[in-house]
Amino acid sequence: MQSSLYVALSGQVALQKRLDTIANNIANVNTAGFRAEEVSFATLVSRAGAAPTAFATSGENYISRRNGEMNPTGSPLDIAVQGNAWFAVKTPDGVAYTRDGRLHIDNSGALLTVNNYPILDAGGASMLLDPSAGAPAISQDGMISQDGRPAGAVGLYTIDANAKLSRYDNSAVLSDLPGSAVLDFTNNGVMQGMSEGSNVNAVLEMTKMIAVSRSFDSAGNAIQSTESSLQDAIKTLGATS
Repeated sequence: MQSSLYVALSGQVALQKRLDTIANNIANVNTAGFRAEEVSFATLVSRAGAAPTAFATSGENYISRRNGEMNPTGSPLDIAVQGNAWFAVKTPDGVAYTRDGRLHIDNSGALLTVNNYPILDAGGASMLLDPSAGAPAISQDGMISQDGRPAGAVGLYTIDANAKLSRYDNSAVLSDLPGSAVLDFTNNGVMQGMSEGSNVNAVLEMTKMIAVSRSFDSAGNAIQSTESSLQDAIKTLGATS
């Protein structure tokens, strides 16, 4: 009887984590380049005597790599990734990767993200443009030109499928494995005048939230039922003893 109480409680812990994750996804549905966070659940098996009891773990979070919707902006400093690559940016905590390509040029000519991090080229170096040379033209392979003259190249990077990603400022991520510069632009490329939105499906996330909330309530009812049965057992056994 006590095992069922612990099983229901472990289920509530897992469901609460799922609710927190869904709420965070919904809150960032309009964040450019945001990657939805998912939870993978496993089963923890504990054997008490001859009868196995399965407990739900709290789950392991992972960041979805699905592409978001592409939105045309017409701005020459808005770029988006075509394919499964990432932009690389220099941060105080090392190189981070992002799908948010909304850029601007500061007074010194540095090409920066919306959070003022330098965006890197394929060699991992930041880029300087001429602030007085007008809007840059950016080709599919990331090459930048101003007034018809080459001015650098935006780097694209792929991240190993086995790399563990963690969230960083805004919609960027940190990877435990370094990204690899894209050299073949057949499947990956840069699109100028475009911005990638969040890959969160708001309708689907709301549906998940309703389902998880109901499951959480059901687990709570199971706990109350188990506690009631336990109290009844104690009263009965206490009376007979």
